[in-house]
Amino acid sequence: MNDWLSLGLGSVAGALVSEGLKLLISEAKKVIAFKSVSKELASTMESLLPVIKQIESMQDGVELEDLKVTIVKALVVVKECSLVKDWNLRKRSKYTKEVEEINRKMLKFCQVQLQLLLLRNQLKSMPSMEGINSYFQIINEKLDLLSVVSSPSPVFTKLCSVPKLNMNLVGLDWPLMDLKKRLLDDSVVNLVVYGPPGCGKTTLVTQLCDDQDIKRVFKKIFFCVMSSTLNFRAIVQNLLQDNGYGAITFDDDSQAETGLRELLEELTEHGPVLLVLDDVWQGSEFFLRKFQIDLPGYKTLVTSRSDFSSLWSTYHLQPLKDEDARSLLVQWASPPQHISVDDEYEDLLQKVLKRCNGFPLVIEVVGISLRGKALYLWKGQVESWSEGKTILSNPHPTVLQRLQPSFNALEPHLKECFLVVGSFLEDQKIWASLILDIWVELFGRGSSSSTNVYMKYLNDLASQNLLKIVPLGTNEHEDSFYSELLVTQHDILRELAIYQSELEPILERKKLNLEILEDNYPDWCVNLCQPINARLLSIFTDDLFSSRWVELDFPNVEALILNLSSLDYALPSFITGIKKLKVLTITNHGFYPARLTNFSCLSSLPNLKRIRLEKVSVTLLDIPQLQLGSLKKLSLVMCSFGDVFYETEKIDLSKALPSLQEIEIDYCYDLNELPYWVSEVVSLKTLSITNCNKLSTLPEAIGNLSKLEMLRLRSCINLSELPEATERLSNLRFLDISHCLGLRKLPQEIGKLQKLKKISMRKCPGCKLPDSVRNLENLVVKCDEETGFLWERLKRKMRNLRVQEEEETEQNLNLFQMF
Repeated sequence: MNDWLSLGLGSVAGALVSEGLKLLISEAKKVIAFKSVSKELASTMESLLPVIKQIESMQDGVELEDLKVTIVKALVVVKECSLVKDWNLRKRSKYTKEVEEINRKMLKFCQVQLQLLLLRNQLKSMPSMEGINSYFQIINEKLDLLSVVSSPSPVFTKLCSVPKLNMNLVGLDWPLMDLKKRLLDDSVVNLVVYGPPGCGKTTLVTQLCDDQDIKRVFKKIFFCVMSSTLNFRAIVQNLLQDNGYGAITFDDDSQAETGLRELLEELTEHGPVLLVLDDVWQGSEFFLRKFQIDLPGYKTLVTSRSDFSSLWSTYHLQPLKDEDARSLLVQWASPPQHISVDDEYEDLLQKVLKRCNGFPLVIEVVGISLRGKALYLWKGQVESWSEGKTILSNPHPTVLQRLQPSFNALEPHLKECFLVVGSFLEDQKIWASLILDIWVELFGRGSSSSTNVYMKYLNDLASQNLLKIVPLGTNEHEDSFYSELLVTQHDILRELAIYQSELEPILERKKLNLEILEDNYPDWCVNLCQPINARLLSIFTDDLFSSRWVELDFPNVEALILNLSSLDYALPSFITGIKKLKVLTITNHGFYPARLTNFSCLSSLPNLKRIRLEKVSVTLLDIPQLQLGSLKKLSLVMCSFGDVFYETEKIDLSKALPSLQEIEIDYCYDLNELPYWVSEVVSLKTLSITNCNKLSTLPEAIGNLSKLEMLRLRSCINLSELPEATERLSNLRFLDISHCLGLRKLPQEIGKLQKLKKISMRKCPGCKLPDSVRNLENLVVKCDEETGFLWERLKRKMRNLRVQEEEETEQNLNLFQMF
């Protein structure tokens, strides 16, 4: 035992229990490698500390000796935790369990022994007991929160879960039976399901993972979606995190291979494990070999467009046979309207099937486009195919050619919108709000009212199966809250969009995708002296990119999408020349928030209206210093801001951000407080702060936002109250405090907000309603049954009060496989 620990334990042994608790809290917060469990331990002890101080002031503390012993043991474990290397999985697992056991002992002390001490002391000092009971109530509330929120970052959980199917399978019964037989064969360890794109490989394997026989054999099944840019370390990190190891950093692939083997050795002790790698690209043999581990009870299942028979066993999935293809088409496309001749309908069906060539994806897309249409429209669709001149080439001419008519049938405005979606990465789960921001600025007039129009366009594309919209558990979309909607797109449809965009020469394209691997640029970028005509520019760089930018000229770009994977990222200097830029979105696909540099280059953009930063490390004070006179919307998602905001100098917000109307802050877990300048943006109409667990209060200065119409504080679980200055928000129309579990009351004079017409407050179990709410007329309250009871009692005293009790959809966290 080292000198520090000896000194620390000696001081605890001779000191008050409260002093030992303080030392333990301090040391627990320093243990980075065990961040999740150590923070939980520190949180429990911080709630316990005031009660222990009170007890020590009332007696000699003898009865706290058991707790003192636990604290001494905890100090030993916490100090040993600080010496564990991040990648040492065995020690991490061992000490994680020890810290969790200590935390359970602390909670047991709170629930049993502490209550006995309180009852005994109640006979001695009734006044003091009132104070202790108040602290004890805080502990119970904390325990409730700990039982509801097991992790400070729920969005990162279960990244490798098997997705759910929401369709009836046609034509896959026999392949499913055959594939299951192959997988359960003891001689087959690694199996590749391959076939052309759009033939149903992912659907088949997903259904297989949900088969009862498969789930009975394999005790753990992991499902990892691949991409053209493979990142072995990130996949292993996700697998470890799914199994409770938290965020682990590997210096190289060799360490990650060791980590994967140790994880699998631990898991297979409890039963067989199946790892699914979905959509592995051609030329990935070296990547696949990293998962080829000789371990009893461990199998790997891969889907790919390529045949890896030289490496592993393979199963070739063919397109649907004629009978199955016909059944699937009939399922998607109901018969034409007013049809009277069965032979004519059958002839049309056969012509459509011939065009679809047995590919389920093509059948689905075409079938949806013909559903319920008149007979002449069916005939027109078939005739247009026979006259079509387009022959789509690489990489998949057959499938892409059969998708082309679905694009041709779109209205011109939907074609433009569809092409934008192709500017995002393959298999990326795209926030609907991000797509809408780009559409509004590129094709609309940039007004917030246009957002709902373009949301209809998004639904139009989804209804034609050219993309999918996935809700994450909220039904507030009527309030223009699209931050809990995801958009996904089959990679073949993405390729269709890219193909359409690349029909013109590079310099003349309206939408341009630029991929930079390491520091290698496409040939056309090198020594380019001419300007590029694109309006939309999408740039992807991998984790080996060193921010060595070449000088390029984009005078007409209005929307810039930057996708990055490196930990440090410098914005390209050529941004200063993009004077027409209206929308900038920066998305980090790495494991940790990326540090941005050269941020000041944005200050030279006179037309920049929307900035969206995702999973990056920024200082919120940098925003007003950019002096962006046209900025209307700022979105910050999963960003890291560091510690408390220290303001060195005040900035005149009327000049720095005179046009800012909307601020969105979502899943920013280290947001302790709002910077001062947010309360001085008098032009602000919407302030949305959601899923920010550390935010406990709002500043009183928020009352300065006289034009604010919407205040959303959804899922800020530690927010305890709203400032009384909220009563000065005279234009507030909508207040959303749903899932604010720690909120205890509304402002006393909330009744002064005469323009407030809607409150959403689901899952606010302890929130008290002040008497002044009776002054709110024509109010709509959206709530759950428990909260609804509070409002129902006021119906007789409130004019035109409407209480809408709604059951909320459970969040689908499996869809956050985007990191």
